[in-house]
Amino acid sequence: MKARAIPAAILLSITAIAPASAAPAPGTGAGASGAGATVSGAAAAGTWSWPVAPKPAVLRAFDPPDKPWMSGHRGVDLQMPGHGAAVTAPESGTVSFVGVVVDRPVITIDHPNGLRSSFEPVESSLARGAVVVRGDVIGTVLPGHCTTLPCVHWGVRRGDEYINPLSLVTDLRPSVLLPLAAPG
Repeated sequence: MKARAIPAAILLSITAIAPASAAPAPGTGAGASGAGATVSGAAAAGTWSWPVAPKPAVLRAFDPPDKPWMSGHRGVDLQMPGHGAAVTAPESGTVSFVGVVVDRPVITIDHPNGLRSSFEPVESSLARGAVVVRGDVIGTVLPGHCTTLPCVHWGVRRGDEYINPLSLVTDLRPSVLLPLAAPG
């Protein structure tokens, strides 16, 4: 094996055995501690669906605080096609809360994998205990969260820890470029 090929072989062997959630992508807002940036053991990256169709723009990224009591952004803001647009369940589960928190309507779904997702401002006709399947409409987005564009705030928790919802719908691991084969 040529000297230039050895680092590539080592890198390939490391990435083959590393867990998918081992390293969050730079710039995903994981904070200094990286708390809540990845989803280890609960759901693989890309196994959930987007709660908005088509795939939305992310207007504000996940930016958890360093300490639970500090300010931060404990979810992501997704651009909606318009106010009144449908929000869908990103994964199957049971509705655990429908109501108003502070001044916004919120719906929360408990998922069998131990995760809990919440959406605001979303008006829903569903009741607590309703079973939803991935892709079911859970409500419609109302104005009031983002100032200039229609958007929905999507937060996901495992217990008391917020995780990056984008880690459930896309692979956030950094891209790794490998060298080309050495000329013969």
